[in-house]
Amino acid sequence: MPADLFDSAACALAVTSEDGTILQANVRFSDWLGFSTTELCGRRFQDLLTMGGRIFHQTHLAPMLRMHGSVTEVKLDMVHHDGRKVTVLLNGLKREHGDGAVYDLALFGTTDRDKYERELLNARNLAEALLQEKTATEVALQQAQAKLREAYAISQRRALFAEQMVAIVSHDLKNPLTAIRMASDFLHRGDRTAKERQLLGHIGQSSERAQRMIADLLDFTQARVGQGITIKAAPLDLHEVIHHAVDELRVAFPKATLKHHAEGNGDASLDADRVQQIIGNLVANSVAYGDPQQPITVTSRLGGDASEVSVHNYGDTIPETLLAGLFEPMTRGTDQGSDVRSVGLGLYIVRELARVHGGDVAVSSCATGGTTFTVKFQST
Repeated sequence: MPADLFDSAACALAVTSEDGTILQANVRFSDWLGFSTTELCGRRFQDLLTMGGRIFHQTHLAPMLRMHGSVTEVKLDMVHHDGRKVTVLLNGLKREHGDGAVYDLALFGTTDRDKYERELLNARNLAEALLQEKTATEVALQQAQAKLREAYAISQRRALFAEQMVAIVSHDLKNPLTAIRMASDFLHRGDRTAKERQLLGHIGQSSERAQRMIADLLDFTQARVGQGITIKAAPLDLHEVIHHAVDELRVAFPKATLKHHAEGNGDASLDADRVQQIIGNLVANSVAYGDPQQPITVTSRLGGDASEVSVHNYGDTIPETLLAGLFEPMTRGTDQGSDVRSVGLGLYIVRELARVHGGDVAVSSCATGGTTFTVKFQST
């Protein structure tokens, strides 16, 4: 190799005899180890290695060069002139020269390679750790999902059992309550003192309230557990049905002022008993939460392709946050009206009855206009 190419090579180059004596070294070899080329020539290559490197040279490197004539990318630790360690990769080639053989050695620095390998190893370790974490998370998620499914199944069974029990108990309560009402009505017919009549009136009102609660509970369980609320639709005079319902409600709520407005004409095919139930629940709600000094207005409307009924009262505005869930079971607008309110199913039953008639219910509430519940029915 020409001397200028040898000295200007991008890697450290050296030529040694068979016993390892350095015959020639280029400038980069000199710079890497901190020795001059004069100091290097004549020294044995293995003397520049660490103790571990010398052992490896004697037991592996030198025998491989003699037997195979070459080595590739052998990692060695060399000792710099100032004592620090310099790690290199060595490529060696045996070359016949004159009466013997020489070894051409090329050495490459490993700093960047080591850094790359460390980063690669760190990345691999991180990837393995993330994979383990992902696997553990998936296992934990599967276990959590299994527990949730089990808990959900248990809660569903409990809810079904509870609703079935409510239905059974509610149904069984109807008979004793009917007996109480009949006995109260019978006793009311005779000559009674004012106090006795007052007590009998309380008994009648309480039994009617209990019957409304039971009716709501039975409809609730039928909607949730059974095949849904059933109706028997038939042609009817909507205005007359509402008028009759309001008259009965005046007796049930003697302290409330109930008004009925009839608007429009037309035909309607509805379940009269269920329509009266809707009006009863909405009026009971208005009595519970409305202003007792203001009238409650029930309006029946006919005309076009639909019929509707609405119940309006003056009272506190229903908060916006409660409007969206107002028709869900066990939901109330406020804590008022504890003396007359039911179990929180009235509006839910109203919505279910409206839907089974092919319609729906809506509510509007403001400070100046009061609160209005409007039930629209589909015309048939």
